[in-house]
Amino acid sequence: MSIHPTAMVDPKAQVDETAQIGAYSYIGPQVEIGPDCRIDHHVNIQQDAKIGAGTRIWPFASLGTDPQDLKYGGESTRLEVGANVMIREFVTVNRGTGEGGGITRVGDNCLLMAYSHVAHDCQLGNNVIMANSANLGGHCILESNCAIGGLTAVHQFTRIGSYCFVGGMSGVAQDLPPYTLCEGNRAKTHGLNQIGLKRAGFSDETIKALKLAYRIIFRSHVTLKEALPKVREEVEDLPEVRHFLEFIQASTRGVAR
Repeated sequence: MSIHPTAMVDPKAQVDETAQIGAYSYIGPQVEIGPDCRIDHHVNIQQDAKIGAGTRIWPFASLGTDPQDLKYGGESTRLEVGANVMIREFVTVNRGTGEGGGITRVGDNCLLMAYSHVAHDCQLGNNVIMANSANLGGHCILESNCAIGGLTAVHQFTRIGSYCFVGGMSGVAQDLPPYTLCEGNRAKTHGLNQIGLKRAGFSDETIKALKLAYRIIFRSHVTLKEALPKVREEVEDLPEVRHFLEFIQASTRGVAR
């Protein structure tokens, strides 16, 4: 264990013997720092947080702080950060709220770039990328492998699907379907994320099926109620197509079209 003499570690914190804590950092009560973590100088991990193995946190990040929610009444809530996450300078990640399930989660292998913000009760899957100054309102769900461009604001309770790419400076007020390209204020879908899907190793068959499903739902000038059964009839029944349809059907905020 390497803890700089100027760092403050609460007696109720648990720091793995292979972790590093830099100068002037603060590790509060009920914080767990996993194996091979590197906490740089001037980092604040306030309380009730678990940091997974191999995660690195750059200077001036602030994690595990009280949620910015007027309904929060001091109840015990947590933050869970997965393994091998990169959290850059000035990132802020709040704990959950009692009404929102009590836990904010960041999955494995995520990259949170400088000044990005993850609000209370957000749930991030694995391999999520948030570029500089991307901001999430409370209760957002980001499925694995999605990417959010810089200076993007995501409204509370919004969902963003897996392999969705959101262009920078967007305002996201409705759910964004998986496998799509989205951007704008307010953000809308602009096609399938074909380059991202190819880079991720999706087969030509899967991409072709998703492209047809996308065309029926977003380009055929029929209602969503009419489009969904049409996709089931005309598009090959692949797991990705089912996920695409189920995500859209489950939307309560509406899907950006």
